[in-house]
Amino acid sequence: MSERPVGKTKDAGWQIGVSRTIAVDLDTVWEFLTSSEGLAVWLGPGIETPLRKDQTYQTRDGTTGEIRSLRPLDRVRLTWKPPNRSDHATIQLALAPAKAGCTFRFHTERLRDSGEREKMREHWKTVATAIEAELLGSR
Repeated sequence: MSERPVGKTKDAGWQIGVSRTIAVDLDTVWEFLTSSEGLAVWLGPGIETPLRKDQTYQTRDGTTGEIRSLRPLDRVRLTWKPPNRSDHATIQLALAPAKAGCTFRFHTERLRDSGEREKMREHWKTVATAIEAELLGSR
């Protein structure tokens, strides 16, 4: 029986998750991340708000997808296909209350290989830092 490499699942291909806890309440984080301004930070500019389940979207850079599930103050799950991909990946944004604010997590699955997994890890780290700066900078 062979072991799968770290980040490779049996059914969803390669995956990566990045989380960040910040000293901002969950309601404020959710409001920002689902606003046009927040969506531009983590998904790209040009998405119509408010988000709705089954809504399709296209960002200004040509990334397309569909909102698969939306649970207010909890999570958004969507498909994601930038112009350079032949198929969709799945992204989930999840929020949870933390002792000192809120934890938000980006999880991406159906990645092509370990190289794309590492690129997405760096992407989500950069995004998390930008979100933190936006939310804490407005205090």
